[in-house]
Amino acid sequence: MNQGAGLPDSASIAPGLLAGDRRAIARTISAIERGEVDVVAVTQALRAHLGRAHIVGITGPPGAGKSTLVHAILGEALRRGSRVGVIAVDPSSPVSGGAVLGDRVRMGEHGGHPDVFIRSVASRGHLGGLSQATGMMVDVFDAAGFDTIIIETVGAGQSEVAIMRVADTCVVACPPGLGDSVQAIKAGILEIADILVITKSELPGAEASARDLKDMLHLRSPTPERRWTVPVLACCAPSGEGIAQLVDCMHEHATACGRAKRLQANPLTAGANRSLDAKSLVMRLAERDPFVRSLGIQCIQAGKANASVSLVLTPQHLNFNGSCHGGVIFSLADTAFGLASNSYGKVAAGIDAHVTYQSAAGLGDRLVANAVEVSRSRKLAVYRVDVSRADEVIASFTGTVYITSVNVTDAQAAPLQETM
Repeated sequence: MNQGAGLPDSASIAPGLLAGDRRAIARTISAIERGEVDVVAVTQALRAHLGRAHIVGITGPPGAGKSTLVHAILGEALRRGSRVGVIAVDPSSPVSGGAVLGDRVRMGEHGGHPDVFIRSVASRGHLGGLSQATGMMVDVFDAAGFDTIIIETVGAGQSEVAIMRVADTCVVACPPGLGDSVQAIKAGILEIADILVITKSELPGAEASARDLKDMLHLRSPTPERRWTVPVLACCAPSGEGIAQLVDCMHEHATACGRAKRLQANPLTAGANRSLDAKSLVMRLAERDPFVRSLGIQCIQAGKANASVSLVLTPQHLNFNGSCHGGVIFSLADTAFGLASNSYGKVAAGIDAHVTYQSAAGLGDRLVANAVEVSRSRKLAVYRVDVSRADEVIASFTGTVYITSVNVTDAQAAPLQETM
């Protein structure tokens, strides 16, 4: 970790985590949120202690009662003698950028229990219902010996399915009475559900909503390897009705389908594919980019699915107000995004990008852009880039690429438009 920030390094903090020391847990998670950790060092320090916890994702549309549901699950888990960590991803405050903390209010009753650790995390505009740091925080809780780790996402829509890449069991909450049943849970989020829960079962329309969801499950494409039949449960979190059945079902799913799915799916956490070949490829791509060289951008770290680039601001990077030009910050983030997304050896063509600016930068500042892969499918991948000055994040960038079938090395001899 960044010792300049007064934090111990990864080697010395790991024993405190493994012992379940709450201060070590809190300080490590705070450092992760602020970007003060060496991701590779911390991951390597914890890797041998990962894979025991059951990771449960709670997602669903806004207003589904996810926080109240998590509170009820916490109570049931404590009655069964489990240690539970909760990562509640809140919307970001438009003023401070921090978590709104609405989830902590609803779970406050259990927050002081010695076997519970609740952490609210600001989404900071990250797509997919999760915070960028969620995966590493899960690792911290896992290594600290928690039996169950619950991730509650921001209210999710049909495309916000990033939770499936982290959680072993995905619980999709849906309240009754949303109107058109097809709009209640759309195809994207329906596909990730391991358990469907009708929340607020005491309200009119709960039985009808349950029937609609059961009918919609028939739309799933049958797969011979499927080991689990998705159940549709109903519960009333305030009264506790149906909560024990839900917790039983969560454990049954983990028994049937296994745990630690994220360690196979996430190369950053699993340490998979961190080969020198990927690093060499990314470095070579950076050296061959004339636009990157013209701006003075340097690649300082690279691997499969990640890249870091830096730039020291000179007069050519400033705008008419004397601060760093927004286009320069975008280019720096876009460079890290492009290098990380092409690290697999296939041409990844950018199709969408969004950037938010939090603070200005000026002459002489050294900016660093860190790109990490958030999700990946056969044809699409999403990357998150944070641009930092010292320990301060001044801009955040999210980009999506289309993965082609063209090898990067083959594309170097051809114009880009011929490879897309």
